[in-house]
Amino acid sequence: MTIRFDGQVIIVTGAGGGLGRAHALEFAKRGGKVVVNDLGGARDGTGGSVSAAQAVVEEIEAAGGEALADGANVPNYEQVEAMVAAAMDSMMTSSSSGVYGNFGQSNYGAAKLGLAGRMNTLHLEGMKYNIHVNTLAPVAATRMTEDLMADDVLAALEPALVTPAVIFMCSEQAPSRQIIAAGAGGFARAAIVETQGILLDGDEVTAENVAAGWEEASDLSTARELMQGSEQSVKFLTALAKRRGITLER
Repeated sequence: MTIRFDGQVIIVTGAGGGLGRAHALEFAKRGGKVVVNDLGGARDGTGGSVSAAQAVVEEIEAAGGEALADGANVPNYEQVEAMVAAAMDSMMTSSSSGVYGNFGQSNYGAAKLGLAGRMNTLHLEGMKYNIHVNTLAPVAATRMTEDLMADDVLAALEPALVTPAVIFMCSEQAPSRQIIAAGAGGFARAAIVETQGILLDGDEVTAENVAAGWEEASDLSTARELMQGSEQSVKFLTALAKRRGITLER
């Protein structure tokens, strides 16, 4: 079944180039009315112009689609509020630098992994409204990566090769609470898991015993994905109750 967005309005932030541009063009190709948002600044965040967004709008219109250029600064709440007054949607882009780390990118990685935490909470809050929330972890040739990779590698990391994941994430067939990794035509799911761990009680609760039991505590064969933060507490308390031979009241 072909994924279409007829009659829907899609806001794509950072759509003046790179990944955002590729996403905006594909949404428009599939019938969506696209708000092309881009501050139009330099890589260091300085400056601003709507010209980059307008150029993408002209590409979409030349192909027979509908689009609107917008230069709102995403961190500025009032500007975003004005943009969303004309259209409502919500785009989540993390990074492998956030999920796994990358040398020299501690600030960037922290911000990007924060989006996964935001996704988890928005998923729980939106479930009763049937709102699906996912996070993209892409790798692509953009202004941020053009100085870091060889030309042949950049050629293989065309931004358009990430876009199918975004289209899927925004479709009616989309899952929820998924970190979808994409790049060079590859697509995968990343997940945060937790091992069963070990239980120490009473006088056993010491740093030395944590160190002694760390191999068992970090055994990934017992790992599973927790669906919300309270499951961690339940896991430890259940293990403690079992050891002490008591029944927990809920």
